[in-house]
Amino acid sequence: MPKATKRKIAETPVKTAPRTKMGAFDFEFFIITMVLLAFGLVMVFSASMPTALYTKTYGGDKYAIFRNQLLWAALGLVAMYLMSRFDYRKIKGMTNFAFLVSLGLMFLVPFIGVSRNGATRWLGVGSLTIQPSEILKLTLIAFFAKRLSEDDKDLIQDFRKGFLPSMIWIGICCGTCVLQSHLSATVMMAALGGVMILAGGAKIKHMLPFLGVAAAGVAILIKYEPYRMARFTAFLNPFADTQDTGYQIVQSLYAIGSGGLFGLGLGQSRQKFLYLPEAYNDYIFSVICEELGLVGALVVLALFALFVYRGLKIAFRAPDKFGMFLAFGIVIMVGLQVVINVGVDTSSLPSTGMQLPFFSAGGSSLVFLLAAVGVVLNISRQTPKEKNKTAFARFIRKGQEDEE
Repeated sequence: MPKATKRKIAETPVKTAPRTKMGAFDFEFFIITMVLLAFGLVMVFSASMPTALYTKTYGGDKYAIFRNQLLWAALGLVAMYLMSRFDYRKIKGMTNFAFLVSLGLMFLVPFIGVSRNGATRWLGVGSLTIQPSEILKLTLIAFFAKRLSEDDKDLIQDFRKGFLPSMIWIGICCGTCVLQSHLSATVMMAALGGVMILAGGAKIKHMLPFLGVAAAGVAILIKYEPYRMARFTAFLNPFADTQDTGYQIVQSLYAIGSGGLFGLGLGQSRQKFLYLPEAYNDYIFSVICEELGLVGALVVLALFALFVYRGLKIAFRAPDKFGMFLAFGIVIMVGLQVVINVGVDTSSLPSTGMQLPFFSAGGSSLVFLLAAVGVVLNISRQTPKEKNKTAFARFIRKGQEDEE
């Protein structure tokens, strides 16, 4: 070969394969999330002012709780943005380590945890704390997403090789919550893990005996812990002891009932003036009912229903099984929390410490929730274009075609 030709070949730049760019995230899911977050901030502002104003903890600063929530929301939005840009498939390689670390943190809580209102469920120093159970929920989802995506469907249907090991891991997660006397988190771990393995193809006949064991375990935990037993009996008949065990439920029902169809008006709740405990946290749905009435409550529930619907749509369009199970687990987690919180506030379920996503005041829980939403948005960005044509995109494109 002539030297000139060799020189020409050597100087020719080597063409590399073009890098694939992520598409646009699911716009509808993003907007629903932003509406829920904004609505939640407004309700935290309304529900928290009396507590912040009239209790010594906040020094009479009526904006203290809202200001903290606003700060955590800002941090959560940053986390959501970063996770929406982070390729969710890289999470798969970190899953097992993160899951084991979160279990380790759960085991540490009873020994070095921070106590609040008689419960020890946090790790941290001073006012800067995190709740490891919030981390465990997310790592449990990722753990099972990885496990179910790698296992053949027949394996999870095999009782000894697939189903039983999965139930053991769920049992370990529930056990760490029991060590913290955190019954609501225990129920949440069991329900979340159970739903995920059922979605992965587990047989219902294998699940039924474990449901019986779980029900018996919850009954034992209630019976042999006086405060849980008091809550359960109050749930059966809250008006039997309106000044003690039934106080929370009765005040919650008063708030819901006084709201009527259209409510007393935004900011006009009476029960939030130190009558309703945790008005800006566990019982914020009751304040929504009192201020915005049945119509406002239905709007909130409709927003959550749209969140779940759109999230499941993203899951079913995911480019791989890991993304599908990951998005599915995150969306189901939010849905389960809503069902439990609303059930407690309306006295349809025994009282627990479950927060209402996006609405209840809480720092680390909101940040982790928004980070999880960012993961779902990233999954929607990775979906091939032909599978990711949202209704909004079709509407915009149709409008452009009409103009042309």
